Amino acid sequence: MTQLMDPKIDQRYPIIPIRDGVVFPGTEVVLTFGREKSIAAIESAASFNKQVVLVMQKTANNNNPNPEDLYRIGTKATIERMFKHDGEINALVKGISRVEILAYDKTEPYLLGRISPIPDTGDITDQVTALSNHILSELRKAVNLGKAVDFLIFMNIMSSPPIGELVNQVANILEIKPQEKQGLLEMNDVKTRMEQVDGLLSHEVKILELEKRISSKTQERFDKNIRDSVLRERLKTIEKELGEEENREFKELSDKIKAAKMPQEVFKKAEKELKRLTQMSQYNPETSYVRTYLEWLTDLPWVNEIQTNIDISKAQKILDTDHYGLKKIKERIIEYLAVIKLKISKEKKIQEKESTLKKENVPAKQKISHPTILCFVGPPGVGKTSLGKSIARALGRKFVKISLGGIRDEAEIRGHRRTYVGALPGRIIQGIKQAGSNDPVFMMDEVDKIGTDFRGDPSAALLEALDPEQNNAFSDHYLEVPYDLSNVFFITTCNVLDTVPPALRDRLEIIHFPGYTEDEKFHIAQGYLVDKQLSINGLEKDQAEIKDSALHNIIENYTREAGVRSLEREISTVLRKIAKEVAEGKKAKTLVKTSDLQKYLGPAKFTAYLAEKKNEIGMTTGLAWTEAGGDILFIEVALMPGKGLLTLTGHLGDVMKESCQAAMSYVRSRWQHLGLPEKFFQTLDVHVHVPEGAVPKDGPSAGIAITTAIVSALTKIPVKRIVSMTGEVTLRGRALEIGGVKEKVIAAHRAGIKTVILPKNNKKDLEDIPKQILKDLQFVFVENVDEVLKVALTKPLPHLK
Repeated sequence: MTQLMDPKIDQRYPIIPIRDGVVFPGTEVVLTFGREKSIAAIESAASFNKQVVLVMQKTANNNNPNPEDLYRIGTKATIERMFKHDGEINALVKGISRVEILAYDKTEPYLLGRISPIPDTGDITDQVTALSNHILSELRKAVNLGKAVDFLIFMNIMSSPPIGELVNQVANILEIKPQEKQGLLEMNDVKTRMEQVDGLLSHEVKILELEKRISSKTQERFDKNIRDSVLRERLKTIEKELGEEENREFKELSDKIKAAKMPQEVFKKAEKELKRLTQMSQYNPETSYVRTYLEWLTDLPWVNEIQTNIDISKAQKILDTDHYGLKKIKERIIEYLAVIKLKISKEKKIQEKESTLKKENVPAKQKISHPTILCFVGPPGVGKTSLGKSIARALGRKFVKISLGGIRDEAEIRGHRRTYVGALPGRIIQGIKQAGSNDPVFMMDEVDKIGTDFRGDPSAALLEALDPEQNNAFSDHYLEVPYDLSNVFFITTCNVLDTVPPALRDRLEIIHFPGYTEDEKFHIAQGYLVDKQLSINGLEKDQAEIKDSALHNIIENYTREAGVRSLEREISTVLRKIAKEVAEGKKAKTLVKTSDLQKYLGPAKFTAYLAEKKNEIGMTTGLAWTEAGGDILFIEVALMPGKGLLTLTGHLGDVMKESCQAAMSYVRSRWQHLGLPEKFFQTLDVHVHVPEGAVPKDGPSAGIAITTAIVSALTKIPVKRIVSMTGEVTLRGRALEIGGVKEKVIAAHRAGIKTVILPKNNKKDLEDIPKQILKDLQFVFVENVDEVLKVALTKPLPHLK
């Protein structure tokens, strides 16, 4: 090997970078060298006095560091032993002294630099001696707490070496970052270095103490769990030897079965299943199914423990507080509750008499047989579900609601057979368990939206549950025992009856919920919705108020519905915008007037049709019922030269088209009485149109309005603009009864109509109409079209004079 330097002549030594470590003077470390420059430096030093300078890199991942990548303070060390293997050199090096690298003379084939020794400064004072003693004490404590230190190094430190060597050896075994060790190496003052080492060692001792404390607590907890597990296993072994292991679990189940107060038939079934469970192996997968089944049987409320004391006046008060209007519906519910109260009282007396005769001191079990099942029918948002909750409050019972919309599987109602994995009872039994009593108010929502497919017909499964004559022994596929549902107050709801199967409809007492009138909507908004939305939007009454005129305007121009959900959303929109203003710092109370609505809600969404401004030929004002309430309907008839064709437009349904055809046939059959030419239809085409062509229209109730419009067009006699009419027409000209009278009359009043023509048989329906509207309108009840024409046309026909 070529000679590159002679340390006897100058202070030039090979410089070997170390990636992430520091070698302190007076310490021995085994290092592995694999880079070419490091191996060349080691081999060169081994040829002379085996001394090198070890210095740490500033960045550990630099594989070929330059002089500027190294710290300037390092350690001169002696290579004690070295071993070469697989291209690497393992060397035992011992630090001699701290040195400063003054300059680098060569960088190839290894780093060669000139160095200057750095002596330690500071005197050995009593304070330094005390620090050394404290360091030894802390190190001893750290080792006792579990710090890993080589035994020979520990013994060497404990043998009281010189102060400088002691500090370096302790610094070498500290669990600190390489940069922190480099900082210690660069400290010249021994006292300062000792204080720094003492602080780092004390911190490490605290960490070790905390770790030991955590470990101790974890061990204690672990030992306790092990001890408990061992004791439990021993207890099981002892119980098994005595034959009592399974008896304890089975005894608990047996006690629960007895405490459930099941009917005798169900009790025998439960006892039989329990006996079967006791004979099964604990490894039999069926044991979990049987255990779950028994838990369901014992958790169900078999005995009515809620005392049903019905206070009729209190129930009336609750219904009036929760709902505005709905007078007839509330009356029917109060009657229903009164019947239940009387039946309870009667059955109590009978049971008390039987108990006295038998001389048994057993509380009489209430057996309430509900007279029928209620079905609330009406458009969305009119209060069907909330009324069910009010009934539960009035009765003091639990309220359970299940939604049947979209259900297609019969097992959802009747439950699954226990042979299936994950089998459960049906929704009815689940609801009973949820209520915790066998007499809740049970609402089945959306019965008109039940589906049917290959999994069965869920509506057919409801027949047994909703039949008062047989639901005292309802059979759920999972339970396989009869369950008495006769105490349950069932209420069903739907939007339309057409899709409810006839067999199910026959079991229900139908209560129709009409759409709210504008006056009712106003009172609901004023008394309920505004206060509710103020609270929801974080406002107080002294921060926002909506004027009555503004509420009326919202109802008329921003919503069109039978219920009040859209109305509530519009009120919420207004109050949210006010809440934003308040949050931004507005302190004055906001008073919402009609003129402010466009700012909060934008332009009006709906415009109410008003009566015509003048009498028109071939145009009549009919009345229509929609889910959003009543509305007026203009019917226009135009005559054109043609061949007797009848054209119908306006998105009319089949029934309404048939009404047009029937009206035309009636007019043609009455040509002579109407003063028309005998063959007038052979030279004319008649076009009947109902405006708002995009809106579907159907039903027979526009029959007399269509007939009147055709007669007016043919006779050239105008129809009075302030007259509206509704009723079905026959080929003989009879005016037949129709529905939705309340909504239709209110729509006529709103449109400025003064006279309403109704079929004679609809006279009874005026009871439901508000008195104020009755005062403002004139009603004409007719039996045939001739009577209609006398009132509707501006002048009488020749044959009607």
